[in-house]
Amino acid sequence: MSNGRCALVTGGSRGIGAAIAKGLAADGWAVGVNFRSDAAAAEQVVRAIEDAGGRAVAIQGDVADPQAADAIFGRLEAEIGPVLCLVNNAGVRADGLSPQIGDEDWARVVETNLTGAFRLTRRALRPMLRARYGRVVNVASIVGQRANPGQANYAAAKAGLVGMTKTIAAEVARRGVTVNAVAPGLIDTDMTAGLEGGLLDAVPARRPGTPDEVAACVRFLASDQASYVTGTTLTVDGGLSA
Repeated sequence: MSNGRCALVTGGSRGIGAAIAKGLAADGWAVGVNFRSDAAAAEQVVRAIEDAGGRAVAIQGDVADPQAADAIFGRLEAEIGPVLCLVNNAGVRADGLSPQIGDEDWARVVETNLTGAFRLTRRALRPMLRARYGRVVNVASIVGQRANPGQANYAAAKAGLVGMTKTIAAEVARRGVTVNAVAPGLIDTDMTAGLEGGLLDAVPARRPGTPDEVAACVRFLASDQASYVTGTTLTVDGGLSA
């Protein structure tokens, strides 16, 4: 149970993020549902949480903006309380074969998927270390572990996220803060539209995963039951990486 503490889910207005926000709320966390542009979808997630008896607030912020972390955390701390669970889920794609990926598309993907996650984690650690309790869960991807032609920028960002997870976990473990990642495979969301193709044939489970199946793993890593689990990446891919 959250006991007045807050969980922040970036990119929480749809897909995996929305499922995580609802799942954490069901576990007793008050939830900040971060969104970049789709306010209506974020409010819909908030209403679903409130209708189920939970507490949530939608909060706008582009995680690629260097000023976003302080603004998002400041509002949540003022309205709810300390953010002691952070889920870095916000992500973008700008696919193309490497010779065609321009600097802008490279930078946009890395800034959102990796640098933004770092800035938010850096900001989150302050109250977590003071409280000697915290949970950070980074939503990576099997693309960071397994080649997927056309996604060099996305793969680099997600692989970097896994490396960042391990290093920060080692830095803060003695203070009761865990840092882990989940690496979804092919999950049925609008962000994976167009990626199925032959990739689905390579999934031993012979189906895409669901956002709720990823959210279940995040809920475990955010729970007290996972207090001795840190610096690891939990793969959720139907056996694809096996």
